[in-house]
Amino acid sequence: MWPNARPERVVLLCHGYGEHIGRYEHVAAVLVADGATVYGPDHVGHGRSAGERVVIADYEAVVDDLHLVAARAQAENAGLPMVLIGHSMGGTIATRYAQRHGSDLAGLVLSGPVLGQFAAIEQMLALAEIPDVPIDISTLSRDPAVGAAYAADELVWHGPFRRPTLLAWQRVLRDIAAAPPLGDLPVLWVHGADDTLVPLVDSRGGIEGLGATRLVERIYPGARHEVFNETNADEVLAEVTAFVKRVAG
Repeated sequence: MWPNARPERVVLLCHGYGEHIGRYEHVAAVLVADGATVYGPDHVGHGRSAGERVVIADYEAVVDDLHLVAARAQAENAGLPMVLIGHSMGGTIATRYAQRHGSDLAGLVLSGPVLGQFAAIEQMLALAEIPDVPIDISTLSRDPAVGAAYAADELVWHGPFRRPTLLAWQRVLRDIAAAPPLGDLPVLWVHGADDTLVPLVDSRGGIEGLGATRLVERIYPGARHEVFNETNADEVLAEVTAFVKRVAG
């Protein structure tokens, strides 16, 4: 949690696969400076949370966990509007949360979200054994310091994908695609045009299927997967804070 002495709104952060919420310290700091109090858990099997490393057997249970955090945030900040921000796998989780608990939210921000057809899942599940190949850190950001910090972070998972997690991810993507539309919930979608981890074309299909009538999209030329850690991160964070303030002002 990143508290604010006089909060005007609540923001809930939802991190991506293999990482942890500590990588969002700078995002939280910007949001707090702009009037928010910020909450964010480490998902099961991630960071400092319990569970077998990066094993998620059921994404609906992760949504349940996030709902508990949201309930605490709402209890501690009664009456304040809440915005949910999800990155990558966190975008999958945040989208499913919005489908199930949209009445909790004043807005939804999706950063490089895994939605629609995520070919990497299908490709890995087709293999008899998932290879133990670390992520190419150059795909994260144009700033080499970002990749170096990621590689040195002991709370980041540097091993192979786990089959139960991929199967559960596959299921929740199908459930998201089959769910009713988000309707008039304000949604901001930010994505790097040169994202090779979660290709723009794949996410676009998933975004279009959400039925969000108040969707704003921002695609950043040259940016890679982690737009909050990109060389134009100040621009991205300004866009996000402006959206958060607008929908939860």
